[in-house]
Amino acid sequence: MKALFSGMAAAAVMMASVCQANEPPTQVVYRFDDHRYLELKGWDCEGELWYTDTQRGIHSEPVSQFYRIFTKKFVHPSERYIAITGWGVGGFRVSKDYGKTWQVAQFSPGGNEPDGMNSPPRDDVLSFTVVNDQGFLLTKHRLYMSSRPFDDPRLLPGGKGIHYELQDGVQGDITTGTGGWAWGMVYMTKQGLKDTVQSLQTNWKNQPDKVPEVKSYTGWDHMRCDMDAR
Repeated sequence: MKALFSGMAAAAVMMASVCQANEPPTQVVYRFDDHRYLELKGWDCEGELWYTDTQRGIHSEPVSQFYRIFTKKFVHPSERYIAITGWGVGGFRVSKDYGKTWQVAQFSPGGNEPDGMNSPPRDDVLSFTVVNDQGFLLTKHRLYMSSRPFDDPRLLPGGKGIHYELQDGVQGDITTGTGGWAWGMVYMTKQGLKDTVQSLQTNWKNQPDKVPEVKSYTGWDHMRCDMDAR
């Protein structure tokens, strides 16, 4: 009987070792500062993406599978609004509550690129900067940006709405619920902004022509991933 239990114990240890060996590696792929970072769990730098803020006690999952790191310059001092893109730069995962919850943000439809496309080719992307709760994706030809971090109060519940008149004399009204995307949920260029509902809203007014300067940033300026992590 003693030999039987010894054999069972050895088998359990062996099975635990095998399970541990088959567990995908987890590695820090980006540090925002001394208390916020991103981890990737998976083989060959592809898998789950996790966000941690040790000061606020936040541990959340922006991407559940197949994430691959963004390889261009990435500077992100912003804390309330967090925006992350990946290898293909096909869209964004964003949080507007310090990383507690995550949503999908997208490029606005049509007219952003010189050829009329709505999003840039991956090879044209130069950098992604998120500062003052606003994202800026710089490419060889354009600057994509999210809105300033608030919704136009005229379009919030109880707001008076926005009355407009076009150059051809056509008039109309934008009312609560018809103003399009909430703040931080869409990225567009100034070229794509022209003649849109967003161009009439206060959170899209006075957008910059270049990426704002970031001073005294202590985080990483690129994501990093070890393909051989085990």
